[in-house]
Amino acid sequence: MSEQVLTYLKENRERQLQQLNEFLAIPSVSTDSNHKDDVVKAGYFVVNYLKEIGFKNVELHKTPGHPLVYGEWMEAEGAPTVLLYGHYDVQPADPLELWESDPFSPEIRNDRLYARGSSDDKGQTFMHLAVFEAFMKTEGRLPINVKVCIEGEEEIGSKHLYETLQEKKDLFQADFAMISDSGMVEKGQPTILYGLKGFTGLEVTVTGPNRDLHSGIYGGAAKNPAMALSHMVASLKNLDEQVSVPGFYDDVEELSDEERRLMNEAPGEVYEKSIGIPEVTPEAGYTAKEHTMARPTLEINGMYSGYQGEGTKTIIPSTAVAKITCRLVPGQEPDRIQKLITDHLYKVAPKGVRVEVKPEPLSARAYKVDPGHELLQKAARSYSDAFDKEAVFVRLGGSIPVVEMIDQLFEIPVVLLGFGTPEDNLHSPNESFPLENFDKGMEVLVHYLQEVARG
Repeated sequence: MSEQVLTYLKENRERQLQQLNEFLAIPSVSTDSNHKDDVVKAGYFVVNYLKEIGFKNVELHKTPGHPLVYGEWMEAEGAPTVLLYGHYDVQPADPLELWESDPFSPEIRNDRLYARGSSDDKGQTFMHLAVFEAFMKTEGRLPINVKVCIEGEEEIGSKHLYETLQEKKDLFQADFAMISDSGMVEKGQPTILYGLKGFTGLEVTVTGPNRDLHSGIYGGAAKNPAMALSHMVASLKNLDEQVSVPGFYDDVEELSDEERRLMNEAPGEVYEKSIGIPEVTPEAGYTAKEHTMARPTLEINGMYSGYQGEGTKTIIPSTAVAKITCRLVPGQEPDRIQKLITDHLYKVAPKGVRVEVKPEPLSARAYKVDPGHELLQKAARSYSDAFDKEAVFVRLGGSIPVVEMIDQLFEIPVVLLGFGTPEDNLHSPNESFPLENFDKGMEVLVHYLQEVARG
């Protein structure tokens, strides 16, 4: 362990925090065309930082949308090469009135750094850059070879990332990938994330009459699209939270006893307290942790039809719409799941209405790596050394499409080194990041790079 690298980080902490604040002050909102120049500015911040600390072939690579940053340091002969992925774009800050401080004027309160992007993902990405700087300034080199891919379109679905990685596959090729865009199950608890769910969805529209109708005059003659849609979506899942679509579970990889043990031993939210529900309702035969982490789900995200105003309007609405998404597990193919649900909805549609099902264009497969993989075990030891606490191994109910992209294109393991906490308010007002994790997280990264270098 190189004490001089850690000493450098401690001695330069305030300066590096100030640099991070400059990064966070750039409103690089990728969803808003008014901030197009700000997104480019944030990209150049990363470019300039990499150049200053000695990376080579650093460029702001143009895409049809927002650019991505590439840079490399490839002078560790015989050592493995890591592809570091991160993103410098951020979510919109709205609603601004709910922020206690300006979202793009970083502020420290109660040992937390408040700003849009402080956790997702500028803060976590910056930690890697600061660690690279510490190695270069003290030892003149990095322990392993590093390629950097930091994009400006993650918050809009990484629209052009896949085609860029595919087009320049040799340039981005590495032995493994490293991403810090996730978190811990609770503050102070090192967490190894070894699996992510996939994602797919669709929108179903049910149409009846050519206009809203008087419910007294036409009730009994015209099928009500809202009622029809309600029956259709109700047929998708039973009261035991089991999806009723034929074939939905055919390719699901069953959980091993060891995985169930890992999940249930990990700390987690007490949902009855945190989200105010009377009780948890997992799939029959599974705990809430097992279901959220590693069993597929089907959810109605929204339904709308007919009159929504105050009071009563006695109509039969002409249309009804439902938006449905699924979180998938290893073995499930998004396209097949879309087709199964689509076929089911058409089959159960009642007479008297027309049905149209549109597939969600953005989908991703699930990702999973063996929790016993050497790279993950090294990460667990690095976390434990820094936090003085054993790491837990969990899978995440959410999806990170770039992980599946990297897995599919390069067929390399992806190590998820997350330092966020459940209190970070991702995508919400008052996003923040704990300074304790800023400090200890960089210590983890120092440990990890050296652990990997040792082979």
